[in-house]
Amino acid sequence: MARKRILTGDRPTGKLHLGHYVGSLVNRVRLQDEYECFFIVADLHTLTTRPEKEHIDALRQNVYDVVLDYLAVGIDPARSVIYLQSAVPAVYEMNLLFEMLVTVNRLQRVPSIKEMARAANLNDETLPLGLLGYPVLQAADILMPRAHLVPVGKDNEAHVEITREIARRFNYLYGEVFPLPDVMVGEVPSLIGTDGQAKMSKSLGNAIFLSDDAKTVNRKVTGMYTDPKRVSADIPGTVEGNPVFAYHDAFNPNLSEVDDLKTRYRLGKVGDVEVKEKLARALNAFMDPIRERRATYETQKGLVEQVIYEGTLRASKEGEETLKAMRKAMGLTGLWNRISRKARESQPAS
Repeated sequence: MARKRILTGDRPTGKLHLGHYVGSLVNRVRLQDEYECFFIVADLHTLTTRPEKEHIDALRQNVYDVVLDYLAVGIDPARSVIYLQSAVPAVYEMNLLFEMLVTVNRLQRVPSIKEMARAANLNDETLPLGLLGYPVLQAADILMPRAHLVPVGKDNEAHVEITREIARRFNYLYGEVFPLPDVMVGEVPSLIGTDGQAKMSKSLGNAIFLSDDAKTVNRKVTGMYTDPKRVSADIPGTVEGNPVFAYHDAFNPNLSEVDDLKTRYRLGKVGDVEVKEKLARALNAFMDPIRERRATYETQKGLVEQVIYEGTLRASKEGEETLKAMRKAMGLTGLWNRISRKARESQPAS
C-alpha cells in the first residue's frame, strides 16, 4: 500500500529559528519514514509582501540557508523531497484554477492575512491581490502532491481549512481528485519570542536561530523577558506565561530540574540569573548537534543546490500528474483534443 503524503514548508526570508522547530520541523523529521514527504521552499509566497527586486535578489542566499537548516535538523533528502516552489510550473496553473473556487469574502476572513497586511503597513488601497490570495496559492502547494497531512504552526491552521474547502469544492464539481488534507499542529503550537510580546519572528528581532552559536544563545537568553513584577530574587514569581519557563518546557529534557526551578521561582527562592543560565545550557545542548551538522553540510560544495535540483524535478513530475488529473476531470483536456483534431482534419492534404 502506498504511503500517505505530507506537504509543508517555509518562506525563505532568512534562517530558521526555534519557533520553526517546535511548530513544524520536529514533526517533519519524525514522520519521514511513515509518510512520503514533500517540503517546499515557498519563494513565490515572499512576493506577496516583498516584491521588490532587492528582496528577490536576496532569495538566493535565503533559499540556501533554509535548505541548510532542513538538513541540519535531520531532514533527509534521500527520504524526503525538498523543492523550490517557483520552479514547479503546475503550481501557477493550479493557483489560477483554484481562484475560481473561492470567494473574496471568504479570503478576507482569514485572520493571518489581516496580520500580514498590518505587519507590511498595507491597507485596503495598497493590499495586493496576491496577498489576499495567499491561502489559494498555499492550496495549490498542498494539493500539488495531493497531500494528506500538513504539519504547520498554529497560525497556518486557517489556511489549511481553505485548502480543504477548495479540494472539497473541486471534487464536488468535477469528481474525486484530491484528498482532504488534515492539519498537524506541533506540541508547542506557537513559541513566544524572547521579548515576551509576540510569537518568535525573524522580522521582530526576538528569535533564537537554529544556527546561532553558543555565545549568541547565552546573550539572547540573558536578555529574555521574564516576570516584570519580580524586581528581586526573593519575591515569588509567576511561571505561567513566563517565556523563560516556556522555553524550559519545550527544550530542557531534565524534567526534575525544570520542576525544581518552577517550585523555587514561585516561592521566591531562585533568581532569574540561575533560571536563565540553566535554560541557556539546555538550549545549547539541544542545538549543538544541529550546529555541527550544519557546519558539515556547509563544507560540501554544491550539496544544497543538488538537493534542491533533484527534489524540484521530482515535484515537477508530481505536479504534471496532478494537472493531468485535474484537466481530465474538468473536461479541459477533451476540449483541446476536439479542437486540435478538428483543426488537423480540416487541413488540406499536401
